[in-house]
Amino acid sequence: MRIAVMSDIHGFSIALETVLDEIDATGPYDEIVVAGDLCAVGPDPDGVLEILRSRDFTILQGNTDYDAVETARFGPFEEELGYVQRNIGPDGIEYLAQLPFSRRITPPGGSSPDDDLLVVHANPHNLVDKLDPTATDSELREVIGDARFRALAFGHIHICYTRELEGRLLADVSAVGNPKDTDLRCKYGVLTWDDASRRWNAEIRKLDYPLAET
Repeated sequence: MRIAVMSDIHGFSIALETVLDEIDATGPYDEIVVAGDLCAVGPDPDGVLEILRSRDFTILQGNTDYDAVETARFGPFEEELGYVQRNIGPDGIEYLAQLPFSRRITPPGGSSPDDDLLVVHANPHNLVDKLDPTATDSELREVIGDARFRALAFGHIHICYTRELEGRLLADVSAVGNPKDTDLRCKYGVLTWDDASRRWNAEIRKLDYPLAET
C-alpha cells in the first residue's frame, strides 16, 4: 500500500501543479491525502481549490482554512484572509468548512488502530500545536497524547523530517507551496506499508520550485 500525502499548499497553484505532475508520473497510489492549509498566503487561492476539487483526493482542514471560515462568518476582518474570502467566495468558504480533521488508513492485513497511518494537519488533537523536530521525546508525547497509530503524517510547520518515537513513525511532509526550512523546493511524502515488517516507511520527495513563474 502506498499513500501520497501533501500539505500546506497555501494558495500557490503552480507549486501544486508541480507536485501533481510528479504524483501522476509516479502513481498509482492507493490514496492521496491533502493535509490542509489550502488557500491563505499565496496568489491563487481559487485556482488551488479548483484543482483540488477536480481530483479524487482526501482533503483535510488546516488552521488557516479554519481561520478563513471563522473570520468570514464572525469577523474580525483580516486583510490576508479577506483576500482569500473574496477569491474563493461563499461556496469556497463552505467547502473549507466541511473538510474533515483527520484521515485514518488501515493497511491490508493490519490491525486498527495500532497499525494505522493517521494523517492530520498539525497533531492528532488540534490544528495548532506543533510537533517540532527539535522537541524532546517527552514534549512530542505530550502533544500526541493518547492517539493510537503506527505512523503519523502531518504538515503545519513547513519543515520536513521523519522520526521514530517509541516504535512509531512521525513524518512531517513539509509544504507544497510555502517552505520554511531553507530548502525552497516543493515537498510531499510517500508512506508505504511493508507487509513483512508490518511497518510504514516514509519518503519525503523534493521538487524544484517554479519560483520565477510563481
